[in-house]
Amino acid sequence: MTLHLREDVTLYFCRHGETEANVEGRFQGRTVDTPLTPRGREQAHAIAQSLKKEVSDTAALAYVCSPLQRARTTMEIVRGDLGLPQNGYDTDARVQEINLGAWDGLTDAQAKALDPAMFEKRGNDKWNVRVPGGGENYADVAARAESWIGDITADTFAVAHGAFTRILRGLFMGVDWKAMSNLDEKQGVLFRVRGNTIKRFDPPEALETPTGPHPAG
Repeated sequence: MTLHLREDVTLYFCRHGETEANVEGRFQGRTVDTPLTPRGREQAHAIAQSLKKEVSDTAALAYVCSPLQRARTTMEIVRGDLGLPQNGYDTDARVQEINLGAWDGLTDAQAKALDPAMFEKRGNDKWNVRVPGGGENYADVAARAESWIGDITADTFAVAHGAFTRILRGLFMGVDWKAMSNLDEKQGVLFRVRGNTIKRFDPPEALETPTGPHPAG
């Protein structure tokens, strides 16, 4: 599956800022939704600065956010820095994080201990195998992303999540799930999609959260 954005539209998006669960190395899907750390808040400020440099009229953008609080906090910091009303954005469940089911809140070791065979099975096929306990697979998230992209009709800025943004980038790139899974999910990075070409704007190195691809993401 390859996504295509309307040619007359530009999309900007990012992952939420670093959270307490990120620092603790715990899976964070939907039921676990921890606050931003001080560095996470600084990453949100960095996103706002990148957006200011790229967009001459930020008030003209549509603003869309995951309903999860860590994304909403990030969005509200960005909008505040842009001089816009902090609550002037829409939420869309289609851009929320992958549902991690029974693994939500666990570490890698804890999730593997629950069911080593299932942990390995999903690691070998994230596109089709769903996380136990009502979780999603990559195909489920891709379907949400495709539906959302199809509804974008104006230049938009969105705040989403690690696995979601990796899958979204992979769909625009036209790569398979393994390549999606290996994309970085650094926080504080602003992405721009224009004409289906993706460009990234990284924050100052001091603000980067040193996280790589997550086995469950």
